[in-house]
Amino acid sequence: MKITPLLHKLFGTTPSKGVQPKEAIAYSIAGFGQNFICTIIGSYLTVFMTDALLFGSDGVSVGAVSGAMAVAFLMLGTRIFDAFNDPIMGSIVDRTRTKWGKCRPYLKWTAIPIGIMTLLCFCPFFEAKSTKTFVIISIVYVVWSVVYTICDVPYWALSTNLTNDTVVRGNILTVARLICTLGAGIVTVGVPIITSAVTAKYKYTDSPEHIAMIMQRNSVTAEGAQEFVGRVMPEFIAENANTLKWTYFICAAVFVLIAMPLFFYGFKNTKERFTTNDAPPSLWHNLKLLFKNKQLLLIVLSGILGGARMVYTYTGGLYFAKYVLKNEGMYSLITLLVVPGGLVASVLVPWMSKKFTKKWTYIYVHILGAVTMFIMYFVGYDAPWKLVVCAVGLVLLGIPQGVNNIITYAMIGDTVDYLEWKTGERGEGICFAMQTLINKIGMAIGAFIGVFSYQWAGINPEAANGVYITAQGQDTLWNLLILSGALSMVGTIIPMLFYKITENKQREMVAEIEERKAKAAASSAE
Repeated sequence: MKITPLLHKLFGTTPSKGVQPKEAIAYSIAGFGQNFICTIIGSYLTVFMTDALLFGSDGVSVGAVSGAMAVAFLMLGTRIFDAFNDPIMGSIVDRTRTKWGKCRPYLKWTAIPIGIMTLLCFCPFFEAKSTKTFVIISIVYVVWSVVYTICDVPYWALSTNLTNDTVVRGNILTVARLICTLGAGIVTVGVPIITSAVTAKYKYTDSPEHIAMIMQRNSVTAEGAQEFVGRVMPEFIAENANTLKWTYFICAAVFVLIAMPLFFYGFKNTKERFTTNDAPPSLWHNLKLLFKNKQLLLIVLSGILGGARMVYTYTGGLYFAKYVLKNEGMYSLITLLVVPGGLVASVLVPWMSKKFTKKWTYIYVHILGAVTMFIMYFVGYDAPWKLVVCAVGLVLLGIPQGVNNIITYAMIGDTVDYLEWKTGERGEGICFAMQTLINKIGMAIGAFIGVFSYQWAGINPEAANGVYITAQGQDTLWNLLILSGALSMVGTIIPMLFYKITENKQREMVAEIEERKAKAAASSAE
């Protein structure tokens, strides 16, 4: 059986006309590599700082702020700063004129700089618990975020230059987001398994020797000693942190070496079809265009209000696995449980969009997510049967996650057509800058809540008695992670109730745009 006809059917493309499957696959492969880098930073840089550089330790501070809270504010401040750089980058993309187009070149230009800055973020020579280290890594992280923005905005804007067919574009984005999710999943699942394995030698086990040691050191019964199993032995805290530093660096190096060639592959095997030789628009002009695109602004507001809906998959979820479940490898299970629902939902996005429209698909799945998280919040986690309920909940939460990962990109693509229909200008760069802004604010909120929860729960990886978190602290961590997610699910629904672009409306707009262009061409010829 030939694969090419199947690929044309998958993407909805036409042989020898317009975008081809080879381009869609190359576009997806570039996103696969990009998500390696994005996820290693987004999910593990905070843990690198709190647990490997020990900024989460009791007594550590940066100025007047505790070490953990300094990390939290660094993540929040840098990401928000970076997010508001996106409109600037979007305007730069719209002003770019090269023989390769205005989006593709950035895949070529940024691959190596992103790789270098990612490695510097996880530099294993940083000194633990040092204010100087905090200042250096803060500067490196800010530079990394700017470099990443230079690649991220044009990458997603490229999808609108491959095709203006909303169905084909939606299919391409569905596959691309699935591949991107796979890339992120490999990092999210793999890294905790590796770090848990390499640091196992520093931790108490349930062996008779270790149980006796725990009983003697902490004056507890054999039953009480079980609470200490899986915790780092006090005499190995420094060695454990140093091992974590090198482990995170090596993981980052491996992912960077894989990712960089994939950026070049995406550049080489895609083609921009909607280029222009018009005078480049100014930033101010693009910002005015942005505020004329009211449908896009509704998506942006929805994304910002939904910034905490997936906080359990960020740093907070890893802290919960490590300090409450006492096995950071459990974080891999938490993220894996989300995968089935996410994959099924991702595959069904084209069908659901056709059946319910993109807008109502988005709303329905977030209603499901909100109900699921409220149930998890009230059920709790402190009994085996409750953990089973929560595991089922995580599977269900994969549905809004899978849909959101794909459908917002397709909806923003539709708002590009809406803007052209309304103003005569497409503005792909400035429009898709809003998607990256949403993503970064979500990452900022997720990282901030995660580290804030770490601080508020009273976690201390260097606790002399081996009690890193109290029972009350465990409840605090759970409540912050789950309740913030539930409320965010509700918040993301509200703006979308006012969104007006339907699939039929998009087709009518594209047809009208083509008719205007045909008339303009005929008039010019005359």
